[in-house]
Amino acid sequence: MFGLSPKLIIETERLILRPPHHNDFNHWVQLRTDSRDFLSPWDPVWSDEHLMLKNFTNRVYWAQRAVKNGSGCPLFLIRKTDRALIGAVTLDNIRRGPAQAGTLGYWTGQVYARQGYMREAVNRVVLHAFSKLDLSRIEAACLPENKPSRGLLENCGFKYEGVAQSYLQISGRWRTHVLYAAIRHDRRGKTEAG
Repeated sequence: MFGLSPKLIIETERLILRPPHHNDFNHWVQLRTDSRDFLSPWDPVWSDEHLMLKNFTNRVYWAQRAVKNGSGCPLFLIRKTDRALIGAVTLDNIRRGPAQAGTLGYWTGQVYARQGYMREAVNRVVLHAFSKLDLSRIEAACLPENKPSRGLLENCGFKYEGVAQSYLQISGRWRTHVLYAAIRHDRRGKTEAG
């Protein structure tokens, strides 16, 4: 269905993007633990179970179901040179019919930040979404003060579309987010964020 399969693998020059596997658990826990202070300003509050095996197992099963039923593409970023897990990108909430849209989210471990890996991954996932999944629109949101994330989206061709009040709970409180979208065959010019 629309290019999704349980064996979903997307490659870039430096990365393999694939759904999480059960044997990723230790690497995932280590990367999330080592990057906790780096990620916490932008993440929902981690539950007490966040880094537990049961939670990760549920995440793997959710990813398998999402890929199989076409509702999402949850992908881990694996560096080709050493097979290191460096982060994740998720195309989720895929809506068919008149919308043909999905929502993009991503995170990277602190040690791998600012090296172009996420730009490489996001560009490839967007291409996959448009060419293989037949989506027309990819949406993303981030906190207004998250300049690296805003820069990433803008560098990947996303255009600023506005503001959503109390959009997500981040660090334990409802936060306003800026909204971006990439549109297949976009004819809009560059837009300046407000």
